[in-house]
Amino acid sequence: MASVLIVGSGASAVHFALSVLKKGHEVTMLDVGHPKPAALNPDDSVNDLKARLSDPVRYFLGERYEGVVYPGSKGEYYGIPPTKHYVFSPPTAFHVEATGFEPLSSFGQGGLAEAWTGGAYPFNDHDLAAFPFRYRDLEPYYGEVARRIGITGANDDLARFLPLHAHLLEPLALDPHSLRLLADYERQRRDLNRALGCYLGRSRTAALTRDTDDRKACTYRGRCLWGCPLDALYTPSLTLKECQRYPGFRYLPNMYVSHFTLAGSRRVGGVVAEDLARTALRELHADTYVLAAGTLSSSQIFMESFLKATGKTLTLPGLMDNRQILIPFVNLRMLGQTYPPESYQYHQLALGIEPPRPEEYVHGLITTLKAAMVHPIIHSLPLDLRTSLFVFRNLRAGLGIVNVNLYDRQRPENHLTLRPGPGSGRSTLVIHYTPAAGERIAISRAIRTVKKLLRRLGCLVPPGMIHVRPMGASVHYAGTIPMSTTAAPRTVSKDCRSHDLDNLYIVDGATFPFLPAKNITFTLMANAVRVAETAF
Repeated sequence: MASVLIVGSGASAVHFALSVLKKGHEVTMLDVGHPKPAALNPDDSVNDLKARLSDPVRYFLGERYEGVVYPGSKGEYYGIPPTKHYVFSPPTAFHVEATGFEPLSSFGQGGLAEAWTGGAYPFNDHDLAAFPFRYRDLEPYYGEVARRIGITGANDDLARFLPLHAHLLEPLALDPHSLRLLADYERQRRDLNRALGCYLGRSRTAALTRDTDDRKACTYRGRCLWGCPLDALYTPSLTLKECQRYPGFRYLPNMYVSHFTLAGSRRVGGVVAEDLARTALRELHADTYVLAAGTLSSSQIFMESFLKATGKTLTLPGLMDNRQILIPFVNLRMLGQTYPPESYQYHQLALGIEPPRPEEYVHGLITTLKAAMVHPIIHSLPLDLRTSLFVFRNLRAGLGIVNVNLYDRQRPENHLTLRPGPGSGRSTLVIHYTPAAGERIAISRAIRTVKKLLRRLGCLVPPGMIHVRPMGASVHYAGTIPMSTTAAPRTVSKDCRSHDLDNLYIVDGATFPFLPAKNITFTLMANAVRVAETAF
């Protein structure tokens, strides 16, 4: 069997690794790999932690209060909880400059999906129109990933946009606010479908509703934001642990990969990485090499390899990301209701808006706000302190937010390149992004539609609180080394084999030629399994 060297430990990397390990291949995985902190008091609820931890302020807000979003601050509604800082902490070797883009990268074990909210939405044939395969080719691997990680879902109105694959679990129990929203939608669904093109249903969520292997079902402890202590909410580090049970798997953390060495014009000869623990360079070798470090890091390694070998600086066009719009709302029908802090904290409902052209589908996640997630919304209300406190006490159970996602296409002006460092020093990753010419119209149209829907459901959108997130905020990056049916430079085949280097595969979002409005992590995992099963 072949030896396979994988760069990265994120969602694509670990599911690719598990599949090739099952086929008997030897696998080495290189990763910076900041470790996940141990869960404290795993049986406690979020309120129990406040009472029982010796220092709850440090746990919830951070040693320097870095988890707090202060009144008057501009930009994002939510900060990163202290328990997730390991996900986003970069090594000193990583340098990036961006124009029109606010990138996020992860060097933690499990990658960016260690901090995701679990949305698992399969692409349909409209979403895959630019890909060299169709849904039927990906369907078995959606089912396999669902079997591995646990995904909840229902055959409801969203099935027109979200295909029903194998191994779906029963949905999570709805909190009272989500239950009310769904019931109000059901009473007027035909009119909402016809007049607004809006469809509501249960979110597809990577969370267990029944015990599976050594993972427990969700017990609604309200701790999702800080990391599920029972591993009911899936994160890729769980699959990394499964890979580590195989004798043919070698995991090497503290390794910051710089570039590949090239053996001739069309093969990778080895991979050069900085051993961060020893501050020394190492070169490792394998039969086949796999980039799965995420679109930005994989692209940087790819470009750095050719820079070292040829002295030429490449530009990779076609960078994509989902524009996201946060629309807070207040449900007046929940006035005076109690709210359950001990409940699933993330989105339990999803929204689909049917567009004139199928590829322009708009996807939304509806999160009813519980526990600490309510704080940034309350302090941002355009009200005085007394009125804000009244709203907090009487409408807390009716607060929510819709995260609206728009699609993106490849455009040559959106690109990655390198600025070489002095001498043989480290290069800087340079990112440039310019929104599409008609984006403002698309944003306005989506906002109008969602506001009309919310009004029909008895909800108000407070003035001045809609937030259009900067590009880069969604971390759904894609498109820089896309799949292509022609063997063009800086593209990959249907099976994600590089058209430049015969023994290199790229199995992350860099290979996606189109970015629909849906969260891409589930499709990243399914595609990685597809490549492992069909090409190895």
